[in-house]
Amino acid sequence: MTIAPPESPVLPAGVWREREAAHEARARALTEAHRDRAARRETHPVEDFLFTYYSYKPAVLHRWHPGEGVELADAAADARAAWRWYRTGTSPRALAVDGEGFRADRGALVANVGRILRATADRAPGFGCFGLHEWAMVYRQREHRHPVPLRLGQEATDAVVESHDLRCTHFDAFRFFTPDAVPRNRVMPTRESQSELEQAGCLHAGMDLYKWAVKLGPLVPGELMLDAFELARDIRVLDMRASPYDLADWGYDAVPIETAEGKAEYVRSQRGFAERGHVIRAALVEIAGC
Repeated sequence: MTIAPPESPVLPAGVWREREAAHEARARALTEAHRDRAARRETHPVEDFLFTYYSYKPAVLHRWHPGEGVELADAAADARAAWRWYRTGTSPRALAVDGEGFRADRGALVANVGRILRATADRAPGFGCFGLHEWAMVYRQREHRHPVPLRLGQEATDAVVESHDLRCTHFDAFRFFTPDAVPRNRVMPTRESQSELEQAGCLHAGMDLYKWAVKLGPLVPGELMLDAFELARDIRVLDMRASPYDLADWGYDAVPIETAEGKAEYVRSQRGFAERGHVIRAALVEIAGC
């Protein structure tokens, strides 16, 4: 993880331009495969998810911001002078993120993001779902979201769902449950109850840190944004390895959560992601001012 330490109020031109260049190189490396596939009109069932589900273009990741409360020296002639949410700094020829203007325009959004993040951070994480949300999305359903075969076949996949306790707390996963799977879940998440149910052990809550970072826009330092994206990328891999899909042709070994060994592997990874997410979530909570 590469979350940058707090910076001095004014970054010299040489320093911030170096950080900007490093960010751009890192972002391009993270998006290169997706951009190449898009140019060839090809898709990937695992790696393209963060660009299609969240609908954020690679350009969102490529643009570096210093974050709120930092001035960029000698930046008045830089292209960012024309970007929205930037203002002149207190130092001559300096620019800074216009946090006050952003909050005045999007205060309700910032408050909502902060409320969800704070509630999630304050709640004890859960590690007993075993990724069964993906199984519930294909339960008793012959047509599936991904054009990939089921590893166990339909009947055995259904049997796994029926032999387990569904305990999904994340609305944006739960809303894709098949109709027969919905009543099997312990709780009935809604958009309105998101801040009441979201918990840090949830893979989707960890992936959503990327979404919240994007929504907080230029208030978020570029390095933190890319950390959130990398976490989401790594979580997505586990999410699909533990899913009912057979991804061997794509180079992914299964995490067979229908077995004791698979469950243990899943929880170990889940705990690691929760720890990484805790650092990012705490930084976003501070940025949101909650």
